[in-house]
Amino acid sequence: MSSPAAARGEAVRRRLLAAALELVPERGWPAVSTRVLAERAGVTPSVVHYHFASVQALLVEAVLEAMRGVVGEFEPMLERARTPEEAVDAMTGSVEQYTGADPMSLLFIEAYLAATRDEALRRGIAEILDGLRTRLAGWFRDHGVPDADATAAVLAATVDGLLLHRALSPAPATSAAVLRRLVRGVAG
Repeated sequence: MSSPAAARGEAVRRRLLAAALELVPERGWPAVSTRVLAERAGVTPSVVHYHFASVQALLVEAVLEAMRGVVGEFEPMLERARTPEEAVDAMTGSVEQYTGADPMSLLFIEAYLAATRDEALRRGIAEILDGLRTRLAGWFRDHGVPDADATAAVLAATVDGLLLHRALSPAPATSAAVLRRLVRGVAG
C-alpha cells in the first residue's frame, strides 16, 4: 500500500500530464511553459520540476501516453475484423472521429512537428508506430495478405496521413475502397 504522500504526488503528476494534453493543442508545443503548466494543473511552478526533469520531458511523456492509447484502440478493431477488408474499413473508419481541429488531432500534429527537433520524442513515436505496423503485419500474415509487412506499413502510414490531412482538407470518401484493394492481393 502506498503512503498518502505518494498518492498525492501521483495525483499531482497526473494533473500535470493532463494539463499538458490540454495545453499542447490549445497553444502549440513551444508555448507550453512551466508557469502555464503549473497554473493549469493548480500547482506552483517548482512542483513541475519536482516531478519532471523538464517541461519537455513532461510533454513527451504525456503525448506518448496519449498516442499509445489511440494506437491501442486498433487492437479491438483487429480482433473483431474477420477479413483484411474489414480491418481496412475499421482502421479508416476510426479516422472519422477526428476532424483535424479536435484536440487529439492537434496533439498529434504538434507532436509530429516537435519530434523533428526532439530525439526522445521521435524515438518514442517511432516505437509506437513500429509496434502498430508489427501487429498489423502479423494479423495480415495470418489472414493471407501478400507482402504483409509492406502492406501494414502502407496502411498505417495512410491512416496516419488521413488524420494529418484532416486538418487541411477532408479525406476523400473513396480512400477505404482504394485501401481494400491493397489487402485483397492476387485473389481480389
